[in-house]
Amino acid sequence: MDYIRIGKFIKMKRQEKGFTQYTLAEKLYISREAVSKWERGVSIPDTQVLIRLAEILGVTTNDILLIDQNLTKKEAVTIYEE
Repeated sequence: MDYIRIGKFIKMKRQEKGFTQYTLAEKLYISREAVSKWERGVSIPDTQVLIRLAEILGVTTNDILLIDQNLTKKEAVTIYEE
């Protein structure tokens, strides 16, 4: 698993929904710092949070964890060129 790519995907989907890190954290009942760690590739969400995160972002858990297999071309460019 590539934590960096997962984090970039989470950030991209969060921004598409118009959420700040703080707003997303509130929806998940976690700290903003946890969201920041995911987006920087320091860690990934635990299983229970991952399921809720996917629901909020409108994706599946597989979309998040198997990022290389499920990206559109536009998403891939966004993630791999940063």
